[in-house]
Amino acid sequence: MSEELYKVAVDYASRAHAPYSKYLVGAAVKTKCGKIFGGCNVENASYGGTICAERTAILKAVSEGFKEFDEILVYTDSDEPWPPCAICQQTMAEFMTVTTKVHLANKDGVKKEMQYGHINPFPFRL
Repeated sequence: MSEELYKVAVDYASRAHAPYSKYLVGAAVKTKCGKIFGGCNVENASYGGTICAERTAILKAVSEGFKEFDEILVYTDSDEPWPPCAICQQTMAEFMTVTTKVHLANKDGVKKEMQYGHINPFPFRL
């Protein structure tokens, strides 16, 4: 795991809009060619309009033409790091392989490292 991914995710967490949960989440995704995109959670009073940090980072990369990823790091400013939610896991399924690296981190650093296939062994696919 790149220290740069952690720094990007922490930086983006500081930009989060989380007036409801109060949890600042940042994510950094690294493309196959090494470019890193960051994102933060942006909450909405309608809750359904909320977007997670993971999806923000992935969608930014895709909108710039990148659709293949080597790894993703999710940072949460909590005591325990959080895994991506089910919607994020399904978004990840569109662009990641079962061996894509997933890192979960908090303010104490990276706490868990796994492959995407371990957190979502049965993604919906057509």
